[in-house]
This record gives sequence, structure tokens and C-alpha cells, in this order.
Amino acid sequence: MLLDQIHSPGDLKQLDACMLAPLCDEIREVLIDTISKNGGHLASNLGVVELTVALHRVFDSPRDAILFDVGHQCYTHKLLTGRLDRFSTIRTEGGLSGFLRPEESEHDPFISGHSSMSVSAGFGISQANALLGRDGYVVDVVGDGALTGGMIFEAFNNAGRSRDKLIVILNDNKMSISRNVGSLARYLAGIRSRTGYVRAKNSLKRGLSRIPLVGPPLRNTLYKSKTLLKNMIYNSNLFESMGFYYLGPVDGHNLAALTATLETAKQIQQPVLVHVCTVKGKGYSFAEKNPRLYHGISGFDVETGDCMFSENSFSAKFGEYLCSLAVKDEKICAITAAMTEGTGLKPFRDRFKSRFYDVGIAEEHAVSFAAGLASRGLRPVFAVYSSFLQRGYDQIIHDTAICGQNVLFAVDRAGIVGEDGETHQGVFDVSFLNSVPNLAVYAPACYADLRYAVNNALYRDPGPAAVRYPRGAEPELPDDFTVRDEAYSVYGDSAAPVALLTYGRLFATACQALGWLKLEGIDACVYKLNRIKPLPEGLAEAAAAHEKLFFFEESLRSGGVGEHFAAALLERGYRGAFHLTAVPDEFVAQSTVARALEKYGLDCDGMVQTVREGCR
Repeated sequence: MLLDQIHSPGDLKQLDACMLAPLCDEIREVLIDTISKNGGHLASNLGVVELTVALHRVFDSPRDAILFDVGHQCYTHKLLTGRLDRFSTIRTEGGLSGFLRPEESEHDPFISGHSSMSVSAGFGISQANALLGRDGYVVDVVGDGALTGGMIFEAFNNAGRSRDKLIVILNDNKMSISRNVGSLARYLAGIRSRTGYVRAKNSLKRGLSRIPLVGPPLRNTLYKSKTLLKNMIYNSNLFESMGFYYLGPVDGHNLAALTATLETAKQIQQPVLVHVCTVKGKGYSFAEKNPRLYHGISGFDVETGDCMFSENSFSAKFGEYLCSLAVKDEKICAITAAMTEGTGLKPFRDRFKSRFYDVGIAEEHAVSFAAGLASRGLRPVFAVYSSFLQRGYDQIIHDTAICGQNVLFAVDRAGIVGEDGETHQGVFDVSFLNSVPNLAVYAPACYADLRYAVNNALYRDPGPAAVRYPRGAEPELPDDFTVRDEAYSVYGDSAAPVALLTYGRLFATACQALGWLKLEGIDACVYKLNRIKPLPEGLAEAAAAHEKLFFFEESLRSGGVGEHFAAALLERGYRGAFHLTAVPDEFVAQSTVARALEKYGLDCDGMVQTVREGCR
């Protein structure tokens, strides 16, 4: 295999150009085989194989910093930077990350798990290079979806005023950014991408600048005339308006064209945007036909393309229930930030097009947009992953909670998520939502709880409310447990000396632990918190009747429900024993959900051991 010979980007540069196409084929085979077993982001990585090969042929990593936005496009980059022997471990516990990780390799200059941030970080790196007297280019590989996020335009606007060696690669696999018209535009795009053209233009500018008196005015007049003609042909270009030199569009699967254009970009003495057109899923027919399905995937059969996908999930049930309410209530609107399928909103989009809004990767805008809808009496529902809701924190406070707007935040992927690692774990929302006044938070343990919570958030709570639920299906609850539309409930003997308290899917785990504890002679019951903010009335008083309390929480300990509950007990003079088990002050590393819960003592065995030791 050619790929076996690549231990660093330097090895790639030694290959003859005729060997690059077979190398790309090998890379795709490794990507398909590995992701089919480990899961991960397939379509986007298949689309950037040639682009990544060209980048490492032209630039010198790690001296030249190459960032990927979002980092899920970086798999080929990992294969070309000495990580082939570990690639089979990607997205597994202790293995390679599915994103850029500076601790993992010197070739990963910056962590990148969320979208629209690479130009900001890249500009910071290029400015640091200038201040420290270091040479080297900074290259940001940006997916077209990232351009739906406002932060990236803030960075373009700021960086375009510099003279930094900053090159942004726009990986356009869906939309056309510039409306180029006709053969003349295509011809000029080719001319502008040639190194000779750039050198000649730079020489002319320098020469005119040296001519006394008439030189600078003549240079400026020629520049304005050229810009006017170019804008007439290209119908203007947003990036050049912000100070970036625009190159492209370029065929993202033509290695010769890519290499030539990137070499040209290095010669331009200002920030550059290179517009590259690629095909998502390139080289795997199933992914090319359905790139959305193969964007982030748990696993699949390589031969048939059959995916490991189940419609039995909290996300799907949320979408179904929201549709059932929208049939009867025309005020209900649904909002997503480029996650229609992931958040279960596809049925809503198909049935209620006029009330469905996909705002792109723009969570801050989504929150304020929802607040605007609510201010006129509508009932907006923003379905968003927990780790992405973090980006709208200011808008939750300023635009939603202060005015008491009735917005429902459907917080998907709450709690530990698993293999995507630190950047995607949903363990922060409880802590930051706990700090917001006028906001209610629900944590359903099953689908029936989910329906009650959504109904309460829409029709009972006067202000904003969040309903948080985990990825995947509901856990199995005891046969004798009855779901009630109450702020909290108790399972087992409420007069028992020991009580376990929890919320969400951990309630099912606590019920399992209860059975094992009874076998050991420990009498206990389980408090199930359906609403976790504000704490239910009477909860602290009822719990204070027990001698020992054990709180289990699949969220950060700092600022979590357990800490607030402990404060409520203290205020009431509780003199019994209280023990809190939650995620400590650290980021949760990638692993399976089951393994992470075990690590933090939040699985059945961990609960039993904690209670057993606390009762000695």
C-alpha cells in the first residue's frame, strides 16, 4: 500500500504525481472500512481526500498550521500525518479523536469540534506568528455550512484588514457562493489562479508605486477600473469586499488544479479565500446519493450500505409528539440549527413547512429569533443539541428569560453522548441553565415523561422552559412504576431510611440498583425529579425525612442540581448524611456511554457501591 509509506507530510511530497490518484483511492478504502466499524463522519471526509492531499503537498505542516472547520473533515489529515497505525482506534476510548486534538499530534494546531470558529482561531495564530517573528502560513479549511454561522463573518471582517499569510479554503459541497456567469468568468477565474498572473500584478503595483507623483494615483485608478470590470463579470464577491483575495471556483477532486491554485495563493500578499467545489461522499455510491444519512453515522454494512439506525429514540418521539400538538395548535413553530434529522424535526418540516425554520449553524440567532416569534404570541420550539445550546447562552438570558418569552428549548443529546468526546458531551446545560432566572428545566426519564414535559413547557410555564433528554431510546423502567405528571415522584417505600435521588435516564439505573440493595438488606427508595429547575416544592422537606441521601447526576457537579439540592437541605437544617455523585470538574473523554457512566460511578454497580459504602 502506498499509504503505508506515508509517515509524515514529507513522505507525501516524495511521491510522484502519478501515484497520488491511487493513494486517494487507498485513503477512501481505509475511511470506508474504519467508519463502517467505529462510526463517525463519512461523507464529509470522502469529499476532502484530494483537497487534503493537495494541502500537504503544497504546505509544510506543522510549520504551516492547517485547521479544519468543523474538525470532522480531518480524517485524511490524520492518515497523512503519521497516524495510520492508530487510525483503527478513532472515536474509541483512548484512541484517536474524531476531531483535531493538539495533544494528539503537532500537526493539529487547534481543537475544532464546533463550527464557524476556525477563521477566528486561524487569524489569532497568524497574528501570533507575526508578533513572535515566526514564519509560516495558516490555512483554514471551512465547510460551506460554517458560513451560516455569524462568527465566521466577524472573523472575515477583522482578518481582511491584515496582510497576514492567512488562506481560507472554502469547501463548497452544496451551494455556489459566487454567481459566476458564462465562459468569460470561468476563463478569468483560471487566469487569476495562475502564479504568473499574481507575480506580474505584484510587479506592476511595485513599479507604479516607485514613479514619483503620478505613480500612486495611476496605480489606484487601474485598481478601481479592474475591480469595477471584475464585479460586472462576477456579480461582485462578498469575500473580496472584506479584504480577501478570491480564487476559484476550483474542482476539488482535480489534484493538478488544486495544487496550482494553492501555490498561487501562497504568492498573494494578503488574506486569500480559495473556493473549492467537492462532492460529499465521493467514491462511495451510497454516501454520494445520500450524504445527509452518511454525514455522522454509527456504523454500516460496506457492501449494502445498510445503516445501524433506529427510529425508536427520544429525538424521534419528540418530533412525533410535536407534530401531534401542531395539528391542533397553529401557533407552534419549530426551529433547528442545521440539525433537522438529528433532532427529529423532519416530520414537522414535511407537514408544516410554513412553520418550520432551519436557520443554519447559527444558534445565537436561533434563540433570539425564537424570542421574537414568542413576543407576538407564537409558541416557538428550538430543538438543539445540548453542546450547541452553549453558544446561545447570552441570548437565553438577554432576549428570552429577562422578558419571560415562552420559548421551549428541546435540548437533545443531554448528558454523556460518547464517542464524539469532549466537544460534544451534553453535561454543561444543567449548570448554565440553573443560573438563569425565570427558566424552567425538565428532565424526562421516558417517553411519557417527555410528553408531559413538552406540554407543561408550552402551556403551563409562563416563561421559557427547557426539556432535556438523552441520545437514544428510553431505558426500561420497572413494571410497577406509574408515570405521573408531577414535579417529582417516589418509587419504593417512602418511609425507608435511605433514598436515592436522580433524574433523566439515570432513574431507570437507580431502580435497578434498588433491587440489588434490597438483596443486601438496605431499605431504600428512589426520588425521580421530573422538573429539576426550579426544584419542586416540598422535595427538600420530604427528602429530609430520610437518614441518608444519595444524589446521582449525569451532569457537572459544579452548578448542578445536586449542589442546589444540598443547599436547600442545609437551609432546612438537615442533619443526615448526604452524598453527591456527578461528573467532576473535568471534560468527559470519548468512550462509549456505558463506559463513561461506569467511570463516574453512575452505572448500576457504581450506585450500589456508593450506597453500600455510605451505609456502613
